[in-house]
Amino acid sequence: MAGLFITIEGIEGAGKSTQLPRLAAACRVAGREVVETREPGGRGRLADSLRSLLKDPQVWRELGLAEVYLYAAARAHHVESLIAPALARGAVVISDRYLDSTRAYQGHGRGRPLALIEALHALEPLTLTPARTILLDLPPRIGLDRARTRTETDAAGYDDASLEFFERVRGGFLEIARREPARVRVVDAARDPDAVHRDVVAALADLLPGLAPAPEGAR
Repeated sequence: MAGLFITIEGIEGAGKSTQLPRLAAACRVAGREVVETREPGGRGRLADSLRSLLKDPQVWRELGLAEVYLYAAARAHHVESLIAPALARGAVVISDRYLDSTRAYQGHGRGRPLALIEALHALEPLTLTPARTILLDLPPRIGLDRARTRTETDAAGYDDASLEFFERVRGGFLEIARREPARVRVVDAARDPDAVHRDVVAALADLLPGLAPAPEGAR
């Protein structure tokens, strides 16, 4: 059975951490092995160290173009150490963020050169492209309000950024979706989680026949 690479994207507060495990549960019910992962990082000591660096506002605010290179390095490690081996054995890999986040946040949001981002991802092993990307879309003001109510400490380092920044990021994501409609499916994430989950499952019906919504709390 062929592996399948799925990514979930969106601004802060879009609900990725809620929707990813529910999608993973639905895939398991459908009989597939599932690997859940996230960016930046992935799993393991090196991944955790890279994630800690890239999530630290005191670090990324001083990086300049080096931020783009660090994200590319972290992603290369992620692909080689976790994603590619899982796909090779036929698993469904679902990642919370991937290249589209670099395009939207670093490129559109912070003005890093999009040409540089694309050039780096034309090199192995970064040429790996998701079979399907789910973009959880909602207005930035709603997303930021949600993000500020979270209790976890890992809030991406972006929650205090300006509303205008997140408008640019959202615009970047939507531009990607317009450019690649076959890969990227946009789901209205401003609704209740059950409705969002049903649409996420529907957006994958062509790739995962028999996939059905999973009950809340299923793993």
